[in-house]
Amino acid sequence: MKKLFFVLYLAGLSACATANNSLKTIEVTPLAKSSLSWDGQKLPAYPAGTPEVTILKIRIPPKAQLALHKHNVINAGVVLAGELTVITEKNETLHLKAGDSLVEVVNKWHYGKNEGNKVTELIVFYAGVIGEPITVTAEKGQE
Repeated sequence: MKKLFFVLYLAGLSACATANNSLKTIEVTPLAKSSLSWDGQKLPAYPAGTPEVTILKIRIPPKAQLALHKHNVINAGVVLAGELTVITEKNETLHLKAGDSLVEVVNKWHYGKNEGNKVTELIVFYAGVIGEPITVTAEKGQE
């Protein structure tokens, strides 16, 4: 009985290993690499101070619009689901869909909106410094 259990156990491990090894090699897919923001502007130097990386998961309901805001630090993101339209104060427009990445504008007023019927979900990475806001809104001053 112990032998049968051991054989079945090994067979189960083998089946799991085979199922989990369908990916034979490590895959790396660059999503963004740039010294320019999406509007073609050169990114600023990193701010002086102790570095602080912030990663946010942002969910935007259908037909919702973010407040007019700007980022004082370099940031980049990836749209995981839905669609997003980003518009600058000069009406420069970028349309993104799931899977798209962007290197965001810095020190430039803009807003995003979900014009679709599904929730937009994105991950955004900010390269800031401790004690400094990553986003400033026109309405509230800082976030």
